[in-house]
Amino acid sequence: MQLSEGMETMKNLQEAFAGESQANRKYLAFAEKADKEGYLQVARLFRAAAHAETVHALAHLRTMGKVGSTMENLRAAIDGETHEFTRMYPAMIEKAKQEGQDAALKSFSFANSVEVEHASLYQMALDNLHSLEPTDYHVCSVCGYTCAGAAPEVCPVCRSTAAAFTKIA
Repeated sequence: MQLSEGMETMKNLQEAFAGESQANRKYLAFAEKADKEGYLQVARLFRAAAHAETVHALAHLRTMGKVGSTMENLRAAIDGETHEFTRMYPAMIEKAKQEGQDAALKSFSFANSVEVEHASLYQMALDNLHSLEPTDYHVCSVCGYTCAGAAPEVCPVCRSTAAAFTKIA
């Protein structure tokens, strides 16, 4: 059963989804740092908690009725990515420029460029949903650039080498 949009519970589910999603990413970053500092058991704990936060976030998302058919999900993903690169990130980029926040400007700019590619990849998948050929994807570990097929020799967004790419099978 999908909840009505006006219910306080829907607002609470949205807030809980956002919080759990952010906790997942934060704990994964903490785990990476703990690994680098040699605290392997603490890193494992952070990864375990991150996984649990994912379980919570997915349950909240499903409860909100936000997981539809693959076609619906692709359309929602295209809408979300398009919003990010047309409205959200441009405003953030401008504010970072105004405030002289170079690190934030770089982070926002990388993400903005990559969201365009994500929307394109989702659109291609939607357009070819019933005839998609198996392919690997590669993601740049510096900027998040995502591509189908082989990793480029040089990332078109951040100029990192092919070694910065992770294969996603």
